[in-house]
Amino acid sequence: MFIEFSLAILAGIIFGICTGLIPGIHVNLITLILVSSLIGLESFSAIILAVFVTSLAITHTFIDFIPSVFLGAPEEDTFLSVLPGHQMLKDGKAHEAIVLTLYGSLAALLIILVFTPLFIYLIPIIYNLIKLILPFILIFISSYLILREKDSLLAFSVFSLAGILGYLSLNLPVREPLLPLLTGLFGTSAIIISLKNKFEPIQQEIIPIKKIKISKNEFSKSIIGSIFSAPLCSFLPGIGSGHAAVLGSEILKQSQRGFLVLLGAINTIVMGLSFITIYSIGRTRTGAAVAIKELLKEITFQDLTLIILTIIISGILSFFVALNISKFSAKYITKINYQTVSILVLILLLLVTIIFSNLLGILIFLIATSLGTFTILSGARRINLMGCLLIPTILLYLF
Repeated sequence: MFIEFSLAILAGIIFGICTGLIPGIHVNLITLILVSSLIGLESFSAIILAVFVTSLAITHTFIDFIPSVFLGAPEEDTFLSVLPGHQMLKDGKAHEAIVLTLYGSLAALLIILVFTPLFIYLIPIIYNLIKLILPFILIFISSYLILREKDSLLAFSVFSLAGILGYLSLNLPVREPLLPLLTGLFGTSAIIISLKNKFEPIQQEIIPIKKIKISKNEFSKSIIGSIFSAPLCSFLPGIGSGHAAVLGSEILKQSQRGFLVLLGAINTIVMGLSFITIYSIGRTRTGAAVAIKELLKEITFQDLTLIILTIIISGILSFFVALNISKFSAKYITKINYQTVSILVLILLLLVTIIFSNLLGILIFLIATSLGTFTILSGARRINLMGCLLIPTILLYLF
């Protein structure tokens, strides 16, 4: 059991590195393939496969800021890092930006441990109390984010268009609807803008980690913001890491560096607590959580203990893996053709969509890319694109 457990964690880390570094190859895609086709995996117990999925998902949260910062190719969980991360890239401090997100993700491991008993005992009570008003909570959060924008009408338009597109994607015969939808809205659109701006990265500083510091005040504000917002978004449907980050930054105003710590913490907390949510209320909020629920059917306390242990071990190991990948990226980024890499990533995302979706999915992909590009060029905040998930969720609960 120990050897299988260790190998599952190691395999999860390896796959998590791949999903984290390659835009468009998301955790959800790998876990979906795993659950839908267990060919060759029959000899592994369900809990070992669940350990693999957990390790993969947690590793992904440590790694996925690297392409977001270095290539401007984010996913739905990391798009908020593009602005501060890209600015630090232009200043030659991309590695420092990654380290700040890693500080947040590492702190998140402790937060997950602290919140696990609270989630087990309190979330069922809270969820039962608010279950009937969930759609109205989601409407309130959406309205708040729209009204806080300078151009609320533009924000509402983007939110509504994304919602319509999301609803159509989920209700039409689109194979793997979230893949073309989210890839277009958050991945290819950002890369197209990057190509348009013809950005050429400068030489990056590789500062020793002991010299990359953040003030106690900035760090405390980031952690407090993540503690208040991330657990809330771990069990509310349709609310993701992006919403948690915005809410967390609203609770306590964040500096650029503090915001990166906040993003790292929230990304890992939301993923980690989504596994605890299955045990506490039987609900899934991430693709990885769906996979674990499908694999285990019913999670026992012993299963939960192994999952928590996997979160901690894979998180600590992923911190050092991500640190070295970031150093490597910072060292060699000026030696590659940025435009060529961006084009290759675009082609890869299109190929992934063609392989795993269908013709309707390709159409969704093109429309989503157009909407994502328009959002960036118009100056609207990209958080409004999360209407693609929020509006279908609100309609589902209302009707």
